[in-house]
Amino acid sequence: MASDTPKASGQAEPPRLLLVTRSPPYGSSLARSALDTALAAAAFDMAPALLFLDHGVLQLLPQQEGAASETRSHGKVLDSLPLYDIDRIYVDAAALLHFGLQDMPLPAAAEVVDSTGIRALLEGCDHILSF
Repeated sequence: MASDTPKASGQAEPPRLLLVTRSPPYGSSLARSALDTALAAAAFDMAPALLFLDHGVLQLLPQQEGAASETRSHGKVLDSLPLYDIDRIYVDAAALLHFGLQDMPLPAAAEVVDSTGIRALLEGCDHILSF
């Protein structure tokens, strides 16, 4: 399930911009800020990649709805990422295991990475933004 090196969509080159998100989907604006930043970067052809670490993997739970917390639906934004050519999504294998989500369906573009893959992503990109 876990990969030693980050490779998504046949691309061996590390992303120029990596957005690391560690926040759960609701309760603060950080998770939404990460997605908004990804969309803005994609609009400027920066080809951002997303790395979901720690509590950030909870953003990938299916059927995320914001109605209960009176916010916009996080799940709908995640589902729209391919429309903006955001197709490099990495998910922390250890966090999935920690939360018992290792069998959860992930977005089609998602790649589960272990600590070695995460290290390669962090070392190989030009810019990192953490949320």
